[in-house]
Amino acid sequence: MQTIERFAQYDADMQALIAEVTTMPAPATATAMGRRSFLKLASLAGGGLVLAFHLDTRSARAEEAGHETTVSGLNAFVRIAPDNIVTIYSKGPEIGQGIKTAFGLIIAEELNADWKTVKVDQAPINPKVYGYQGAGGSTSIPRGWDQLRQAGAAARSMLIAAAAKQWKVPVSECTAANSFVIHTPSKRKLSYGALAKDAATMPVPEVASLTLKTRSEYTLLGKRYTGVDNDKIVTGKPVFGIDVTMPGMLFANYVKCPAVGGKVKSSNLDEIKKMPGIVDAFVLDGTGNPAEVMPGVAIIAKSTWQAFKAKAALKVEWDESEASKDSLTQAAAKAKELAPTLPIPMTNVGDVDAAFASAARIVDVAYDYAMVSHQQLEPQTSTAWWHDGCMEIWTPSQMADRGLGMVAKMLNLTEDKVMVHQTRAGGGFGRRLANDYMCEAAAIAMKVNAPVKLQWKREDDFAHDMFRAGGHHFLKGAVDKNGKLSAIQNHLVSFSADGGKTAVSGGFLSNNSFPADAAPNVRYALTKMPLQIPCGPWRAPTDNVQMFVIGSFLHEMALAAGRDHVEFLEEWLSRPLAAPAQQPGAPRPDPSRSYNPQRAVAVLKLCAEKAGWGKKLPAGHGLGIAFACSYGGHVAEAVELSVDAKKKITVHKITAVADIGPIINMSSAENQVQGGAIDGLSTAMGLEINVENGRIQQTNFGDYPILRMRSAPPVEAHFIQSDFRPSGLGEPCVPPLAAALGNALFAANGDRVRTMPFKRAGYSI
Repeated sequence: MQTIERFAQYDADMQALIAEVTTMPAPATATAMGRRSFLKLASLAGGGLVLAFHLDTRSARAEEAGHETTVSGLNAFVRIAPDNIVTIYSKGPEIGQGIKTAFGLIIAEELNADWKTVKVDQAPINPKVYGYQGAGGSTSIPRGWDQLRQAGAAARSMLIAAAAKQWKVPVSECTAANSFVIHTPSKRKLSYGALAKDAATMPVPEVASLTLKTRSEYTLLGKRYTGVDNDKIVTGKPVFGIDVTMPGMLFANYVKCPAVGGKVKSSNLDEIKKMPGIVDAFVLDGTGNPAEVMPGVAIIAKSTWQAFKAKAALKVEWDESEASKDSLTQAAAKAKELAPTLPIPMTNVGDVDAAFASAARIVDVAYDYAMVSHQQLEPQTSTAWWHDGCMEIWTPSQMADRGLGMVAKMLNLTEDKVMVHQTRAGGGFGRRLANDYMCEAAAIAMKVNAPVKLQWKREDDFAHDMFRAGGHHFLKGAVDKNGKLSAIQNHLVSFSADGGKTAVSGGFLSNNSFPADAAPNVRYALTKMPLQIPCGPWRAPTDNVQMFVIGSFLHEMALAAGRDHVEFLEEWLSRPLAAPAQQPGAPRPDPSRSYNPQRAVAVLKLCAEKAGWGKKLPAGHGLGIAFACSYGGHVAEAVELSVDAKKKITVHKITAVADIGPIINMSSAENQVQGGAIDGLSTAMGLEINVENGRIQQTNFGDYPILRMRSAPPVEAHFIQSDFRPSGLGEPCVPPLAAALGNALFAANGDRVRTMPFKRAGYSI
């Protein structure tokens, strides 16, 4: 396979990965499941209760298809030990989103457990036992919500039954609270630990018989809790991938061609091997897949510092005959040339041409945005050890189960010969859905007779990221004589590896945040230019850039119609939408993750109220607002700012309102809103990756100005807690921010910024 074909295949694989992560069918409900979802496995040594249960919908679908439940098909556990400790095994990666704490809280709520007696451990990576073990698309909570609640309620039911039997009283006279079962008439009570052994002898209740709490009955959920790993983090105890150490461990760095697709022609390996602390240095041909192992030079040393010193001295002559020659400067010029040539539309609703012909006002503008990098705090790292015919790996991956299969295939091993340990990840943002660093560590470890930690430098992260794609939108909109939006045409010029069928990750139009029937007449078209630089999912893929464009453009349309922006948005958001198309045999879409006009209008109105929409502002000040439905979360954000004559922006406050269903941990939810908004501001203002001759031009934070603390504004977070199943919150708060920022800037000085980052237009913060 030629290099360009491999890269096109990479784009297709990445699109499939995103679909796997984000596509969620409607959950199986207790009444629909119809058979047991739990299994009492065994008693703990010395007594206790152990329940296994399903944690995602695939197992439930298997039940519905008539397959018998087996122990090997169960994938998570609740353990209640005689010492009153309740343990939940979290099968998903912890990447800072607080999932370990949230999983424990959901169980504890339905169990009526004392939160102080609950602990959460990380489950091992074992796809045969645990099924899907990834974290992406803000899906961890939605996937686990029903099953975790049912697990807690089932355990509570068994504990109450055990107490009632011991007291010889009706179950109806017993209640549970704070890890005790109480006989209401006599006030007697027994702890869960004391009851656990007898509870293990009780029959597991049918799922349909369980009574789950309503939101008004919650005593734990919605309050503020510190994370279960916080003490370890602040006291420096090892929890992250970069913390892994073991006796006899060596340290590796891996050097790849700065232009992706280049191969090693020659290098000064003999000189490198003579350097202090260097154990070995060798060339790997790799698989040529950017998500696995690209060709390069591995340096093995006794310390990380010695490996980095040798890397600095390494001289490689690269064969760049098939390497990237990409130039984003040339691509931007080419996009403008392509703008007038509209390809066959991918969406064509109503009569767009007739609507434009009869329009009262037409807005015809172009928007664009830059490629950006992930730059999570912890650079890529993995530790691998080839021993006893097995490859053992410790990794901070967002999808280590997928990496396990990739490593097995790459090394021609059966999956039972690959053992993977999930460590906590120092940030993800979608970068760690790819497991290239895990594959590199495994490929290197096959040639090293010791455990070896691969450690990327920050510069490696910049040079070899899977970037958020840039794009160029050419938009045309019409308002009719009544001031209503009557037509939209959007021509996106984006990228694919070979300019062919599959767009790069994030390089397509999504109906997720911008439903196709946004206006009575809609035309969407996509043109793809070749780009070999690998792209991948970046926080709220597609939505994060699409809503900058759409959220800003709708403000322009409101102004063209001569109407108040919030009033215009409310009318636009509240219109009834056609039900999404249902493909034959496809899973039923989850309505809690779909756009809902009532939820959208509610967050918009509350955001406008909290931000003080309509208040009189000083000269040079502006207030802007925008909305996005992203990954199930309905979010409106308002930005209040001022700008001086030198285009220096001061953001005074960000107001965010989100409806993501019930809140699990208020502290975590507020933190995620604040983090998403600040990241959105940082990216909108200053982040940009440039590519020339196939090489990434930015090398470190000196030329990639992530927002400094002195420029970070206060973020006020508000929630509308609805009875929809909860959405995740890692992604929904990023997409509206850039549009709210641009709309506020226009309100302040009348300048419309249609390019991102805003520094391109001369603005700073």
